[in-house]
Amino acid sequence: MNDEIRGVLRLYALEAAPLVLGLELSVGACSGRIVEVEAYTQNDPASHSYRGRTQRNAPMFLSGGHIYVYRSYGVHWCLNLVTGEEGQGEALLVRAIEPTAGVAVMRRRRGPVAEHRLCAGPGNVCRALGVDGSFSGQAIGRRVLLGGAPGQAKAVVRGRRIGITHGADLPWRFCLAGSRFLSRPAPKTAGKAAPINPS
Repeated sequence: MNDEIRGVLRLYALEAAPLVLGLELSVGACSGRIVEVEAYTQNDPASHSYRGRTQRNAPMFLSGGHIYVYRSYGVHWCLNLVTGEEGQGEALLVRAIEPTAGVAVMRRRRGPVAEHRLCAGPGNVCRALGVDGSFSGQAIGRRVLLGGAPGQAKAVVRGRRIGITHGADLPWRFCLAGSRFLSRPAPKTAGKAAPINPS
């Protein structure tokens, strides 16, 4: 992870979210371009950090540049990029990537699905990349790598997050416009998000 990416991950989650789109996420032989993320912050009722630090969510309170992995409904692992300064309790959920390397390995893990669905949805991202709970709390650069130049996405669209009840109206889902690798169809609102005050 270069200094530019490290700096982006130290930003507030809503500032970092559009900047990570287009970065290359790699685990072992498998890689993909990030095309969709959702932001979660400590003052957000949908966030795992909303009620404070616990043993489960402790990685969210590490400094930006760490990994937080949790299990959704006891079934699917979900990969998050921790952002902000230490103690802030925020992260970006990686909802979809566009496969760029290791597609054969991803297919073995995911089964006979179309390439644009291999890594569409947070559970599918983790299954395809071989990510599980043992990754949680590790620094990016150990088993999960991030490469590329942040902020290169030409057009970003944002809209409501998926599958939540609290904070459901917040437009904190960020997608690479025009990508066919998204977990769900892209929201309609275009343009890079303006910074939002964390307080």
